[in-house]
Amino acid sequence: MEKKKAKRKINSSTFLLMITIVLFAVMYIAGMIIFEDKGFAKPQMFMNLFISNAGLIVIGCGMTLVMITGGIDISVGSVTALVCMSAAYAMENKGMSAISAVVISLLIGILFGVVQGYLVTYLEIQPFIVTLAGMFFGRGLTAVISTDMIAIKNKTFLAWANYRINLPFGTYNRRGMFIPAYIYPTVIIALGVVILITIMLKFTKFGRNLYAIGGNQQSAVMMGLNVKRTKMKAYVLDGFLAGLGGFLFCLNSCAGFVEQAKGLEMDAIASAVIGGTLLSGGVGTVIGTLFGVLINGTISSLITTQGTLSSWWVRITLSALLCFFIVLQAIIAAVKRKKKKN
Repeated sequence: MEKKKAKRKINSSTFLLMITIVLFAVMYIAGMIIFEDKGFAKPQMFMNLFISNAGLIVIGCGMTLVMITGGIDISVGSVTALVCMSAAYAMENKGMSAISAVVISLLIGILFGVVQGYLVTYLEIQPFIVTLAGMFFGRGLTAVISTDMIAIKNKTFLAWANYRINLPFGTYNRRGMFIPAYIYPTVIIALGVVILITIMLKFTKFGRNLYAIGGNQQSAVMMGLNVKRTKMKAYVLDGFLAGLGGFLFCLNSCAGFVEQAKGLEMDAIASAVIGGTLLSGGVGTVIGTLFGVLINGTISSLITTQGTLSSWWVRITLSALLCFFIVLQAIIAAVKRKKKKN
């Protein structure tokens, strides 16, 4: 019986993941065909999806972890803004090193993860309420540090931000000169996080426990799992990834300001859901979240390349996709319940 349940869960998860991958492929290929004359088919355009969204990929991985347990974290956008502002303030106003800024960023994320995780797991307060408070607190604290934008001019930081890694493929210009495609170190870090979290979820006891808790918390307790400790670890890891993702976001923007990363939490949630993570918990993969982020980036690129549509169409299209995947998840859940009855 348990094997059949596991098989159905794997099948539904794989089905949602395949839909996400196919959707991304169709959207990107359509863009290559329609906007070929505007350079959409160039390899660098594809690499730009990873460069622009490296921070969101890492933050989305953390979001996926807490969503698998049946929780949520809507504070990650404010944490990102706080990380960027703190790093910028530390380097520009206090003369601290770029390495110190990295440490500060990670500590901010971990602190949010510890406090919010404790409130959710041990005091049993609803995750939405806890992280909503965290969202307001993070954004307010960002304004307390400075209401003005702080541009980062630290030489070491800018060297990190502008360091290019040339790839063995690219395009030729009109003079016949080969121009290699490139990525930044932020992309390698983001993809490294995806690989590590994938391995953790699939091959470690902690990963299996996350799925068990999200699938049925009462059953997890009866199986002897320490539900509170596991969920606490998930929120701490989520906070750490929010801090890391926030710093990668900062490397991309090279500045800190109050309104920074506004709505990023919704992008992370949408990317996870579009990638096949169930809002009710128990099902999800960071590979799916990665493709969810790429779909988000592709929509933005298509609308920007088109040139005449408002940037708000990115939100409109993303919300339509989010609704589609939520309805699809509900249909899959209904089919599974029907099979159980039969």
